[in-house]
Amino acid sequence: MERKDLLGINGKIFTGQGQAIQKNAAPDVRVLVVGNPCNTNALIAMNNAPGVPADRWFAMTMLDENRAKTQLARKASADVAVVSNLAIWGNHSSTMYPDFFNAKIHNRPVLEVISHREWLEKDFISIVQKRGAAIIEARGLSSAASAANAIVDTVRRLTTPTPAGDWFSVAVCSDGSYGIEQGLLFSYPMRSDGKKWEIVQGVPVNDFSRAKIKASETELKEEKSLVAELLPK
Repeated sequence: MERKDLLGINGKIFTGQGQAIQKNAAPDVRVLVVGNPCNTNALIAMNNAPGVPADRWFAMTMLDENRAKTQLARKASADVAVVSNLAIWGNHSSTMYPDFFNAKIHNRPVLEVISHREWLEKDFISIVQKRGAAIIEARGLSSAASAANAIVDTVRRLTTPTPAGDWFSVAVCSDGSYGIEQGLLFSYPMRSDGKKWEIVQGVPVNDFSRAKIKASETELKEEKSLVAELLPK
């Protein structure tokens, strides 16, 4: 289905979900939204549960991070476990930006390990952005097991300390970091001390990256406008 169609159907579902969470959830509730379009669904639910602090809401982009790490590992003939500092910026959609400029393989910059820059700027990004659709086309089904694994990874990364110098990906309520509109559910490079999370500040963003990040922000703004009637004033 088209994203706008999903927004029309799932948006109403997440209005009810947010209201139910507001009414019944435990005081320390944490909410990870997976149903697509997950960033904007999380935005809808969050806005319908005003009593739940904004830092309790998350939308999953770990699936995209896992896919991106796998592609880099294959290209470098390395184990996926040695790929670090891979951030997914923006929306869980075809505009997401897997940031290879700051990623590392064996603690070396990806651009030093993989010299094929055209592949990184074009094929790599496209493969990650369209991986979900490619799986559905090949199997006739979505990647449910991969998504379930990414849910576990997300919870673990949020609730255990992030290794020094590394980061992970999850969409959170933007506080304006990196010039992103406040209030959007936007995926950033993140760290956790096991109890509290934070957006990693000071990650280098060049002109290429900035254009990709802004394109994803623009899409999220458009999605927000499409569901404006579901967001209580």
